[in-house]
Amino acid sequence: MAFVTSGAPLLARRSASATSSLLGRPVGVSTAAPLLRRVARQHGAAAARSRAVTPSMSAASEPARKGRGLIQHKREAFWFYRFLSIVYDTIVNPFHWTVGMRDKSLAQAGLASPSRNLVTVDVGGGTGFNTEGVLAYVDPQYVTLLDQSPHQMAKAKAKPALQGVTFVEGDAENLPFATGYADRYTSAGSIEYWPEPQRGIAEAYRVLKPGGKATIIGPVRATNWFSRFWCDLWMLFPMESEYRKWYEAAGFYDIQVGYIGPEAYKGVRSHGLIMGLTITGTKPMNGSMEPLCQLGPMEEDRDRAMSLVDRLLFLPKWIIGLIAGGYYFVLPFCVMLYAALFIRRAPQA
Repeated sequence: MAFVTSGAPLLARRSASATSSLLGRPVGVSTAAPLLRRVARQHGAAAARSRAVTPSMSAASEPARKGRGLIQHKREAFWFYRFLSIVYDTIVNPFHWTVGMRDKSLAQAGLASPSRNLVTVDVGGGTGFNTEGVLAYVDPQYVTLLDQSPHQMAKAKAKPALQGVTFVEGDAENLPFATGYADRYTSAGSIEYWPEPQRGIAEAYRVLKPGGKATIIGPVRATNWFSRFWCDLWMLFPMESEYRKWYEAAGFYDIQVGYIGPEAYKGVRSHGLIMGLTITGTKPMNGSMEPLCQLGPMEEDRDRAMSLVDRLLFLPKWIIGLIAGGYYFVLPFCVMLYAALFIRRAPQA
Protein backbone atom coordinates (compact mmCIF):
# COMPACT_ATOMS: atom_id res chain seq x y z
CA MET A 1 0.00 0.00 0.00
CA ALA A 2 1.42 3.37 -0.99
CA PHE A 3 1.34 6.38 1.29
CA VAL A 4 1.61 10.06 0.48
CA THR A 5 4.59 11.53 2.28
CA SER A 6 4.33 15.24 1.73
CA GLY A 7 6.47 17.38 3.98
CA ALA A 8 3.55 19.50 5.17
CA PRO A 9 4.57 21.71 8.09
CA LEU A 10 3.36 21.21 11.61
CA LEU A 11 0.08 22.99 12.23
CA ALA A 12 -0.81 24.26 15.68
CA ARG A 13 -4.44 23.11 15.43
CA ARG A 14 -4.94 23.63 19.11
CA SER A 15 -2.84 25.11 21.90
CA ALA A 16 -0.03 22.67 22.59
CA SER A 17 -0.25 22.93 26.34
CA ALA A 18 1.39 19.90 27.86
CA THR A 19 1.24 16.23 27.26
CA SER A 20 0.74 13.60 29.86
CA SER A 21 2.78 11.31 27.73
CA LEU A 22 6.24 10.39 28.43
CA LEU A 23 8.08 7.37 29.45
CA GLY A 24 9.27 6.88 32.96
CA ARG A 25 9.27 5.04 36.22
CA PRO A 26 10.08 6.55 39.57
CA VAL A 27 12.79 5.52 41.95
CA GLY A 28 11.27 4.52 45.25
CA VAL A 29 12.26 3.09 48.58
CA SER A 30 11.02 -0.35 49.55
CA THR A 31 12.18 -3.64 50.93
CA ALA A 32 13.16 -6.36 48.49
CA ALA A 33 12.89 -9.41 50.72
CA PRO A 34 9.12 -9.32 51.37
CA LEU A 35 8.52 -8.67 47.69
CA LEU A 36 10.63 -11.66 46.70
CA ARG A 37 8.69 -13.86 49.10
CA ARG A 38 5.42 -12.66 47.56
CA VAL A 39 6.71 -13.34 44.06
CA ALA A 40 7.82 -16.82 45.01
CA ARG A 41 4.47 -17.63 46.63
CA GLN A 42 2.61 -16.53 43.51
CA HIS A 43 4.68 -18.57 41.10
CA GLY A 44 5.30 -22.20 42.01
CA ALA A 45 8.61 -23.34 40.58
CA ALA A 46 7.17 -26.52 39.12
CA ALA A 47 4.34 -24.72 37.38
CA ALA A 48 6.69 -22.11 35.98
CA ARG A 49 8.91 -24.80 34.49
CA SER A 50 6.06 -26.77 32.96
CA ARG A 51 3.98 -24.08 31.23
CA ALA A 52 4.23 -20.56 29.90
CA VAL A 53 2.27 -17.76 31.52
CA THR A 54 -0.71 -16.77 29.38
CA PRO A 55 -0.26 -13.08 28.59
CA SER A 56 -3.83 -12.08 27.93
CA MET A 57 -6.33 -11.57 30.72
CA SER A 58 -10.10 -11.62 30.81
CA ALA A 59 -11.73 -8.28 31.57
CA ALA A 60 -14.53 -10.12 33.35
CA SER A 61 -12.07 -11.63 35.84
CA GLU A 62 -10.43 -8.32 36.73
CA PRO A 63 -11.65 -6.04 39.54
CA ALA A 64 -12.79 -2.63 38.35
CA ARG A 65 -10.25 0.19 38.55
CA LYS A 66 -11.13 2.82 41.15
CA GLY A 67 -10.28 6.17 39.64
CA ARG A 68 -7.00 7.33 38.13
CA GLY A 69 -3.52 6.65 39.39
CA LEU A 70 -1.94 9.43 41.40
CA ILE A 71 0.62 10.18 38.67
CA GLN A 72 -1.89 9.75 35.84
CA HIS A 73 -2.23 13.51 35.56
CA LYS A 74 -0.45 16.13 33.48
CA ARG A 75 1.05 18.29 36.22
CA GLU A 76 2.07 15.30 38.31
CA ALA A 77 3.72 13.64 35.30
CA PHE A 78 5.51 16.86 34.37
CA TRP A 79 7.15 17.21 37.79
CA PHE A 80 7.75 13.49 38.00
CA TYR A 81 9.94 13.70 34.90
CA ARG A 82 11.59 16.88 36.05
CA PHE A 83 13.65 14.63 38.35
CA LEU A 84 13.48 11.25 36.65
CA SER A 85 14.92 12.66 33.42
CA ILE A 86 18.28 12.96 35.17
CA VAL A 87 18.68 9.18 35.47
CA TYR A 88 15.99 7.80 33.16
CA ASP A 89 18.19 6.15 30.54
CA THR A 90 20.40 4.64 33.25
CA ILE A 91 17.88 3.07 35.61
CA VAL A 92 14.62 2.65 33.67
CA ASN A 93 15.30 1.16 30.24
CA PRO A 94 17.65 -1.66 31.37
CA PHE A 95 14.95 -3.19 33.59
CA HIS A 96 11.67 -2.33 31.85
CA TRP A 97 12.18 -1.36 28.19
CA THR A 98 15.10 -3.03 26.48
CA VAL A 99 16.41 -2.74 22.93
CA GLY A 100 15.05 -6.20 22.12
CA MET A 101 11.57 -5.27 23.38
CA ARG A 102 11.63 -2.03 21.40
CA ASP A 103 12.73 -3.72 18.19
CA LYS A 104 10.05 -6.40 18.48
CA SER A 105 7.37 -3.76 19.05
CA LEU A 106 8.41 -1.49 16.20
CA ALA A 107 8.55 -4.43 13.78
CA GLN A 108 4.76 -4.47 14.21
CA ALA A 109 4.37 -0.74 13.45
CA GLY A 110 4.63 -0.88 9.65
CA LEU A 111 7.47 1.63 9.50
CA ALA A 112 9.50 -0.01 6.75
CA SER A 113 9.44 1.51 3.26
CA PRO A 114 12.06 1.46 0.48
CA SER A 115 12.25 5.26 0.45
CA ARG A 116 12.44 5.58 4.29
CA ASN A 117 10.19 8.62 4.11
CA LEU A 118 7.01 7.76 6.05
CA VAL A 119 6.11 10.88 8.05
CA THR A 120 6.18 9.63 11.65
CA VAL A 121 5.26 11.24 14.95
CA ASP A 122 6.63 9.66 18.13
CA VAL A 123 4.36 10.89 20.92
CA GLY A 124 5.69 10.94 24.46
CA GLY A 125 9.14 10.29 23.02
CA GLY A 126 10.91 11.44 26.19
CA THR A 127 14.66 10.93 26.03
CA GLY A 128 14.36 9.50 22.53
CA PHE A 129 14.89 5.79 23.16
CA ASN A 130 11.88 4.75 21.08
CA THR A 131 12.66 7.41 18.47
CA GLU A 132 16.08 5.84 17.96
CA GLY A 133 14.28 2.62 17.06
CA VAL A 134 12.03 4.48 14.61
CA LEU A 135 15.13 5.85 12.86
CA ALA A 136 16.13 2.31 11.93
CA TYR A 137 13.26 2.54 9.41
CA VAL A 138 12.69 6.25 8.71
CA ASP A 139 15.13 9.06 7.91
CA PRO A 140 15.30 11.74 10.65
CA GLN A 141 13.87 14.61 8.58
CA TYR A 142 10.54 12.75 8.46
CA VAL A 143 10.39 12.08 12.22
CA THR A 144 8.94 14.31 14.95
CA LEU A 145 9.42 13.61 18.67
CA LEU A 146 6.71 15.18 20.84
CA ASP A 147 6.78 15.35 24.62
CA GLN A 148 5.42 17.57 27.37
CA SER A 149 8.68 17.48 29.31
CA PRO A 150 11.43 19.86 28.20
CA HIS A 151 13.73 18.09 30.63
CA GLN A 152 13.24 14.75 28.89
CA MET A 153 13.61 16.30 25.45
CA ALA A 154 16.83 18.03 26.46
CA LYS A 155 18.32 14.55 26.91
CA ALA A 156 17.00 13.49 23.50
CA LYS A 157 18.32 16.59 21.72
CA ALA A 158 21.81 15.88 23.03
CA LYS A 159 21.95 12.43 21.43
CA PRO A 160 23.94 12.33 18.16
CA ALA A 161 21.66 9.56 16.85
CA LEU A 162 18.68 11.94 16.91
CA GLN A 163 20.23 14.78 14.94
CA GLY A 164 17.83 15.90 12.22
CA VAL A 165 14.70 14.91 14.16
CA THR A 166 12.10 17.64 14.82
CA PHE A 167 11.32 18.24 18.50
CA VAL A 168 7.95 19.59 19.63
CA GLU A 169 6.75 20.29 23.17
CA GLY A 170 3.08 19.39 23.27
CA ASP A 171 0.16 17.42 24.64
CA ALA A 172 -0.64 13.84 23.61
CA GLU A 173 -4.35 14.55 24.09
CA ASN A 174 -4.24 17.71 21.95
CA LEU A 175 -1.64 17.15 19.25
CA PRO A 176 -0.35 20.24 17.39
CA PHE A 177 -0.52 18.56 13.99
CA ALA A 178 -2.98 18.98 11.14
CA THR A 179 -5.59 16.29 10.51
CA GLY A 180 -4.13 13.72 8.13
CA TYR A 181 -0.56 14.90 8.71
CA ALA A 182 1.33 11.63 9.37
CA ASP A 183 1.79 8.19 7.85
CA ARG A 184 2.73 6.60 11.16
CA TYR A 185 2.09 7.30 14.83
CA THR A 186 4.13 5.65 17.58
CA SER A 187 4.01 6.08 21.34
CA ALA A 188 5.94 4.07 23.91
CA GLY A 189 5.55 4.29 27.67
CA SER A 190 3.26 7.30 27.49
CA ILE A 191 -0.37 6.17 27.71
CA GLU A 192 -0.02 5.36 31.41
CA TYR A 193 0.13 9.08 32.18
CA TRP A 194 -2.80 10.18 30.00
CA PRO A 195 -5.79 11.27 32.10
CA GLU A 196 -8.03 10.42 29.12
CA PRO A 197 -6.53 7.54 27.12
CA GLN A 198 -9.49 7.50 24.75
CA ARG A 199 -8.77 11.12 23.84
CA GLY A 200 -5.10 10.39 23.19
CA ILE A 201 -5.95 7.47 20.89
CA ALA A 202 -8.58 9.58 19.12
CA GLU A 203 -5.86 12.15 18.45
CA ALA A 204 -3.64 9.41 17.03
CA TYR A 205 -6.45 8.55 14.62
CA ARG A 206 -7.03 12.18 13.64
CA VAL A 207 -3.44 13.04 12.73
CA LEU A 208 -2.99 9.98 10.51
CA LYS A 209 -3.54 9.89 6.76
CA PRO A 210 -6.00 7.29 5.45
CA GLY A 211 -4.26 3.93 5.62
CA GLY A 212 -1.91 5.20 8.33
CA LYS A 213 -1.01 3.05 11.33
CA ALA A 214 -0.88 3.90 15.04
CA THR A 215 1.24 1.80 17.39
CA ILE A 216 1.13 2.20 21.16
CA ILE A 217 3.44 0.32 23.51
CA GLY A 218 2.46 0.40 27.15
CA PRO A 219 1.82 -1.34 30.47
CA VAL A 220 -0.42 -4.25 31.28
CA ARG A 221 -2.31 -4.48 34.54
CA ALA A 222 -1.21 -6.91 37.24
CA THR A 223 -3.34 -9.93 38.04
CA ASN A 224 -1.60 -10.47 41.39
CA TRP A 225 -3.70 -8.61 43.97
CA PHE A 226 -0.77 -7.03 45.81
CA SER A 227 0.96 -5.73 42.68
CA ARG A 228 -2.39 -4.61 41.25
CA PHE A 229 -2.90 -2.37 44.29
CA TRP A 230 0.40 -0.59 43.62
CA CYS A 231 0.03 -0.28 39.85
CA ASP A 232 -3.50 1.17 40.19
CA LEU A 233 -2.31 3.60 42.85
CA TRP A 234 0.60 4.76 40.70
CA MET A 235 -0.70 5.21 37.15
CA LEU A 236 -2.72 3.58 34.34
CA PHE A 237 -1.97 -0.09 33.68
CA PRO A 238 -4.62 -1.03 31.07
CA MET A 239 -5.96 -4.47 30.28
CA GLU A 240 -5.80 -5.72 26.69
CA SER A 241 -9.57 -5.38 26.45
CA GLU A 242 -9.28 -1.68 27.29
CA TYR A 243 -6.65 -1.05 24.62
CA ARG A 244 -8.86 -2.74 22.05
CA LYS A 245 -11.96 -0.83 23.16
CA TRP A 246 -10.19 2.54 22.85
CA TYR A 247 -8.82 1.70 19.39
CA GLU A 248 -12.17 0.48 18.10
CA ALA A 249 -14.01 3.52 19.48
CA ALA A 250 -11.58 5.84 17.67
CA GLY A 251 -12.27 4.08 14.36
CA PHE A 252 -9.23 1.86 13.84
CA TYR A 253 -9.52 -1.54 12.19
CA ASP A 254 -7.13 -4.46 11.58
CA ILE A 255 -6.08 -4.23 15.22
CA GLN A 256 -3.03 -6.33 16.10
CA VAL A 257 -1.71 -7.04 19.59
CA GLY A 258 1.71 -8.35 20.54
CA TYR A 259 3.23 -9.14 23.92
CA ILE A 260 6.64 -8.09 25.20
CA GLY A 261 8.55 -8.31 28.46
CA PRO A 262 12.10 -8.27 29.78
CA GLU A 263 13.90 -11.48 28.81
CA ALA A 264 15.18 -11.86 32.36
CA TYR A 265 11.58 -12.23 33.62
CA LYS A 266 11.32 -15.56 31.74
CA GLY A 267 7.61 -15.12 31.10
CA VAL A 268 6.49 -13.93 34.55
CA ARG A 269 3.67 -11.42 33.90
CA SER A 270 1.22 -11.64 36.80
CA HIS A 271 2.74 -8.63 38.60
CA GLY A 272 2.07 -6.37 35.65
CA LEU A 273 4.59 -4.91 33.25
CA ILE A 274 5.49 -1.28 32.69
CA MET A 275 6.07 -2.20 29.05
CA GLY A 276 4.12 -5.34 28.26
CA LEU A 277 1.87 -4.88 25.23
CA THR A 278 2.08 -3.49 21.71
CA ILE A 279 -1.10 -2.60 19.84
CA THR A 280 -1.36 -1.41 16.23
CA GLY A 281 -4.42 -0.23 14.34
CA THR A 282 -5.02 1.09 10.81
CA LYS A 283 -7.05 4.14 9.79
CA PRO A 284 -9.51 3.16 7.02
CA MET A 285 -8.69 4.34 3.50
CA ASN A 286 -12.27 5.52 2.88
CA GLY A 287 -13.36 6.28 6.42
CA SER A 288 -13.85 9.49 8.36
CA MET A 289 -10.82 11.73 8.77
CA GLU A 290 -11.96 12.57 12.30
CA PRO A 291 -12.25 9.94 15.07
CA LEU A 292 -15.60 8.21 15.45
CA CYS A 293 -15.84 8.81 19.20
CA GLN A 294 -17.28 12.18 20.18
CA LEU A 295 -15.55 13.63 23.24
CA GLY A 296 -16.31 16.73 25.26
CA PRO A 297 -13.81 19.36 26.44
CA MET A 298 -10.40 18.13 27.53
CA GLU A 299 -10.49 17.40 31.26
CA GLU A 300 -6.94 18.44 32.16
CA ASP A 301 -4.70 21.28 31.05
CA ARG A 302 -1.38 21.76 32.78
CA ASP A 303 -1.55 25.52 32.24
CA ARG A 304 -4.97 25.86 33.85
CA ALA A 305 -4.94 27.67 37.20
CA MET A 306 -5.02 25.42 40.26
CA SER A 307 -7.61 25.85 42.99
CA LEU A 308 -6.52 26.18 46.61
CA VAL A 309 -7.61 22.60 47.30
CA ASP A 310 -5.61 21.35 44.30
CA ARG A 311 -2.54 23.19 45.57
CA LEU A 312 -2.87 21.71 49.04
CA LEU A 313 -3.34 18.17 47.73
CA PHE A 314 -0.76 18.25 44.94
CA LEU A 315 2.39 17.51 46.95
CA PRO A 316 0.93 14.74 49.19
CA LYS A 317 -0.61 13.00 46.16
CA TRP A 318 2.62 13.35 44.19
CA ILE A 319 4.73 11.90 47.02
CA ILE A 320 2.37 8.95 47.57
CA GLY A 321 2.36 8.32 43.81
CA LEU A 322 6.14 8.37 43.84
CA ILE A 323 6.18 5.77 46.61
CA ALA A 324 3.75 3.59 44.65
CA GLY A 325 6.07 3.83 41.65
CA GLY A 326 8.93 2.82 43.89
CA TYR A 327 7.34 -0.61 44.16
CA TYR A 328 7.96 -1.06 40.44
CA PHE A 329 11.55 0.01 40.89
CA VAL A 330 12.19 -2.79 43.40
CA LEU A 331 9.93 -5.42 41.81
CA PRO A 332 12.14 -6.14 38.74
CA PHE A 333 15.03 -7.23 40.93
CA CYS A 334 12.74 -9.61 42.81
CA VAL A 335 11.21 -11.07 39.66
CA MET A 336 14.58 -11.49 37.95
CA LEU A 337 16.09 -13.13 41.03
CA TYR A 338 13.13 -15.48 41.33
CA ALA A 339 13.31 -16.31 37.61
CA ALA A 340 17.05 -16.98 37.81
CA LEU A 341 16.66 -19.27 40.82
CA PHE A 342 13.45 -21.15 40.05
CA ILE A 343 12.71 -21.03 36.31
CA ARG A 344 15.15 -23.20 34.40
CA ARG A 345 14.47 -21.66 31.03
CA ALA A 346 12.21 -19.06 29.50
CA PRO A 347 8.85 -20.40 28.28
CA GLN A 348 8.74 -20.97 24.54
CA ALA A 349 6.69 -18.40 22.60
